[in-house]
Amino acid sequence: MARRFENIFVNLPVNNLDESIAFFTELGFEFNPEYTDENATCMVLGDNLFIMLLTTEFMKQFTKKPIGPFDTETSVITALGATSKEEVDELYEKAIAAGAERGMEMNEGGMLSKSFYDPNGHLFEIMYMPKN
Repeated sequence: MARRFENIFVNLPVNNLDESIAFFTELGFEFNPEYTDENATCMVLGDNLFIMLLTTEFMKQFTKKPIGPFDTETSVITALGATSKEEVDELYEKAIAAGAERGMEMNEGGMLSKSFYDPNGHLFEIMYMPKN
């Protein structure tokens, strides 16, 4: 049997926590107030799926390596599965309207994906893959 985990937490450093919260709130995301303070917030993606947005200084406590220049380089693509092509378009357009930078688009074989860079330069991909 494949290994199963109870939760998934993706941790991303941010330059300005309040700006990040405002941006993702405009996209319709919610945050868990139990895990939110001046250093971090917990963005809820699903029942067991979360993104922790951590100030860069706070994130330094969790790694021995320096925090990379995420505003100029890509090291992670956070891909979020949508339930329809319409949902891809809707979330992508909200991101662009909220100030995101356009990424790449792909529309092949029924699969649609559109990506954007959040205000911190993190790459998010919204994708729809039809079920066979």
